[in-house]
Amino acid sequence: MKTVIQIILFLVIAGLAYAVVESVQKPIRFQKSHEMRSTEVIERLKDIRTAQVAYKTRYDKYTGSFDTLINFVKTDSLQLVKKEGSLSDSLVEAGWTEEKALKVGLISRDTIAVGVADSLFADSYPIDSLRYIPFTDGEQFELGAGIVLTGSGVKVQVFEAKVENNVYLNGLEEQEVINLNDKARKLERYAGLKVGSLEETNNNAGNWE
Repeated sequence: MKTVIQIILFLVIAGLAYAVVESVQKPIRFQKSHEMRSTEVIERLKDIRTAQVAYKTRYDKYTGSFDTLINFVKTDSLQLVKKEGSLSDSLVEAGWTEEKALKVGLISRDTIAVGVADSLFADSYPIDSLRYIPFTDGEQFELGAGIVLTGSGVKVQVFEAKVENNVYLNGLEEQEVINLNDKARKLERYAGLKVGSLEETNNNAGNWE
């Protein structure tokens, strides 16, 4: 009987020890996984922002359609100014301006068309994946575009791309995700990652910045 009791006590102690260790390791594992996923999601959101800024440069507005944005990156072009020649220090000191140098032919400027994909992304970049959230089974970012009226009455073009914590952290420790969402709501922040805003002009900032 004594041996049985000792075995039971050993198992209880081992179970308690495991529970204590696990209670410490679980948040650590979550934090590492959270950081890894957040890093990749943020990079994808930055790429969306890059594409949106280029789109606005071309069409003077943002788009709320990934089909439109991806097609733009794959098939459209940007007008870039190619400059040849420069003003020497002596000419600058003599009061020469670029406009004057252009007139006499010391410098020249040509407008050239450059493919959006070539100018913004590496050759191997998977443009079609721009819409998809890393670490999910084909889930897509929420994308929107619109106009915000500032306090001074100026209409500003805006866009927003976002993903909730529950989506890109799916499969990780559920309670840790709940805690993360609760913390965001208490601080009156978006419970996820997003870039831009449809409610205010924030210069296309990400909420991680």
